[in-house]
Amino acid sequence: MHPLFRFLPFAVALTTLPARADELANLINAYRAAPGTCEGAPAAPAGLLTVEPALSRIRIGPGTFLESALQRAGYEAAHAEAITVTGPPDARAAMEVIGQKYCRTLRAAEFAAIGTAHVGNDWQVVLARPVVIPPLPDWPDAGRDILVLVNAARAQPRTCGTQAFGPAGPLAWNPLLGQAALVHSTDMAQKHYFNHKQPDGSVPADRATQAGYRWARVGENIASGQRTPEEAVASWLDSPGHCANIMNPTFTEMGAAYAINPQNRNRTAYWTQVFGTPR
Repeated sequence: MHPLFRFLPFAVALTTLPARADELANLINAYRAAPGTCEGAPAAPAGLLTVEPALSRIRIGPGTFLESALQRAGYEAAHAEAITVTGPPDARAAMEVIGQKYCRTLRAAEFAAIGTAHVGNDWQVVLARPVVIPPLPDWPDAGRDILVLVNAARAQPRTCGTQAFGPAGPLAWNPLLGQAALVHSTDMAQKHYFNHKQPDGSVPADRATQAGYRWARVGENIASGQRTPEEAVASWLDSPGHCANIMNPTFTEMGAAYAINPQNRNRTAYWTQVFGTPR
């Protein structure tokens, strides 16, 4: 089991959870605001938890991995724990049982969200800290950040897979290649695919030409899911083929961009880096 995701079972796990027990979430928040004591010692208050519907929809049964259940519910958690109890007839009784046994967990400062549910005398609490996605700069600024990182990488000798490269000269920013990168990132984000060839059949050289770039040589790196320019460049440098593009001394110019489909709940970024040698 992933170390950031664990169960705190008291009795049997739930198999179906058709309703959310908001009252229990409210009682847990009231406890966090004024915990009194925990394990016989005075306890400091903790911040209130946000009731998160996705956490209330999680189904925990025998053999369930909490991490997998969170993924199925569409909730990205940096840390989560689940508590299940069987027996209490109502939310207040459930709170009394959970509070006595799991007071440290209930008032843990790292949690920011809660989802609760019950069927009959079976009760479930899921506490979580969501993944915080840092805001990205506008794509031209992110592209220029990539340029700085790439030029720093090119300044040092590097081995990409089994191919050794000496230091290479810095690349210059080319706005036409930036536009070609943006077009491809946007197309991948909107149509939800990951490939150098677009559904219409166009390839990197075609997109550079359509952007108005007169080229003698064109190359392209793509990535998906990285949350910062630093992560994108690091992933390329870890891949022999992408790394070879970055270190290729025959490239002299570059453009880069990212795009995110606003309808994508996880705000997955699609990154494109286009290299060029002008004619």
